[in-house]
Parts: sequence; C-alpha cells; structure tokens
Amino acid sequence: MSDRTSTFITVDKKAARRIRGGKTTTGDKVVGGVSHVVLIVWSVIVITPLAWTLMSSFKTSREVLASPFGLPAEWNLNNYISAWTQYNFGQMFINTVIVVGVSLVLVMVLGAMCAYVLARFALPGSRVIYYLMLAGLTFPVFLAIVPLFFVLQGMGLLNTLPGLILTYVAFALPFTVFFLFSFFKSLPYEIQEAAYVDGAGEWRTFFQVMLPMARPGLAAVAILNFLGLWNQFLLPVALNTDQGQYVLSQGMAAFASAAGYKVDFGALFAAVMITIVPVLITYIFFQRQLQGSVSQGTMK
Repeated sequence: MSDRTSTFITVDKKAARRIRGGKTTTGDKVVGGVSHVVLIVWSVIVITPLAWTLMSSFKTSREVLASPFGLPAEWNLNNYISAWTQYNFGQMFINTVIVVGVSLVLVMVLGAMCAYVLARFALPGSRVIYYLMLAGLTFPVFLAIVPLFFVLQGMGLLNTLPGLILTYVAFALPFTVFFLFSFFKSLPYEIQEAAYVDGAGEWRTFFQVMLPMARPGLAAVAILNFLGLWNQFLLPVALNTDQGQYVLSQGMAAFASAAGYKVDFGALFAAVMITIVPVLITYIFFQRQLQGSVSQGTMK
C-alpha cells in the first residue's frame, strides 16, 4: 500500500468518524444543557409528590399534621392494614382487578379482531363501521351517562360488576380500534399471503402470524387502556352506587369526603399507594414489550 493510499484511508476514517460522531457546537451544548435541566425539574415535580405520599403512608395523622415533611417515627404497615381491612379497600381492590382485568382482555381481543378485519379486508360497509368507531371517540362520556343508566337498568346490570365491565369495554373499544387500525394496515401483505400459501386459515393467520407482529402496538394500547380504565371515575360513580361493588377510584373519593374533618391521613395515603402501585408495576412490566419493531417480529 502506497503512502498516498494510506493518507487517503486515514483522511476517510477521520471524515467518517466526524460524520458519525459529529462536532459538538455551542448550540448543541446549550440545547443539551437546557434539556437536561428541564428533565431534572420535571422528574423532581413528578417524583416528589409520590415520595411524599409513600412516606406519609407510614405516619399517623398526628405526625402528618405536625411534621408533613419529616420521617415517620415508626415504619410499620398499620396504615395499610387499616386501609385494606377497616376501610374495605381490599374488597375494592379485588373489584377493580376483576373489572379492569376482564375489560382489558375483552377490549384487546375484540379491538384487535375488529381493527384487523377493517384494515386488511375490503368488506361492504367497512369504512362506515370505521368512521362510526371514530365518532365514538368524539362523543363525550358524560352525555351518555343517562342513556347508559337506563340501558343497564333495563338489562338488570345496574350496580353490578358485569354491567361495569360491559360499559368499560364499550368505552375503550373505539380508541383501541382507531389505534390498531393503522398498525395492522402497515403490516406487510406478503407475510399474510405466505401464511395462506402454507395452508393457514384466517384464524391461524391472525393469531399466530399477524398478532405477534403487532405486539408493540398491542402493548402500547394495552398500557393506555389499563391506565384509562383503572383511573376511570365518572362511569362507576354514576352506574355503580352499591358500596359492596365499589372500585378503587370511587372508594377513594367516598373515603375522603365521608371522613370530613376526621380524616385518617395515614390510612388515606396508604390507600393512595394501594391504588397507584399496580399502575406503576404494570407499566414497568409492559415497557419491555414496547421495545422492538415490526421488522423484528417478522424476522422471528
């Protein structure tokens, strides 16, 4: 290799390194610094109330009022036990898990099927059905409370968990179809046709080929649906007035309002932690499913 060729290679390596790494300018440093400051401030704003609530859940009401930002004198689970048993948050937690869990499974299965059919098959009236689904997103929920009340009353499902599950599924289905429609639409048709050539039917193609490819989209919409259903307040308050069937969101409101000036702050903060911890755990669990892409699913 000549000296001239070696020089060219060295220059090309430096140029490539410069292109890959890029030169850090003053503007880049300013933008990076401001971004880090904003993220730090935002993290403090989000984490501080959560940490304060967690710390207060181990205090007595006297300690909360006397020293709001101090550490508890004794770290024990008395407030959690009291909230779980005395204030019936254990039953409300079970009710919430049943309602949200069953609703989430139903809405994901039905929504994925509906979005897949509307996106992949040219059926008569499919566009009309899709636009009706979109119209459901624009309809305010509080305007449907009175009709829903009488519909569930006529079906004998008012103040019952099955009635609440049915309402939750109807509430979340339009968003699920809207979210997954474009996702299924973007999947390559060649893989679907290859499945047909291999002898797979429609059900097998959907569940074993197309659905695994849509895993990132399913994980994202599952997280959003779970958050929306778990924190749902208006629907259970209007359609579920039986205290034995309460879910956590309405139980929290009832606990805080019924206590008046004699609020057991320790149990209240413990109940808040009982309400939000499942959401955090679920998000952390599904966060791994968000990694990857459709192309990674097609290579498996």
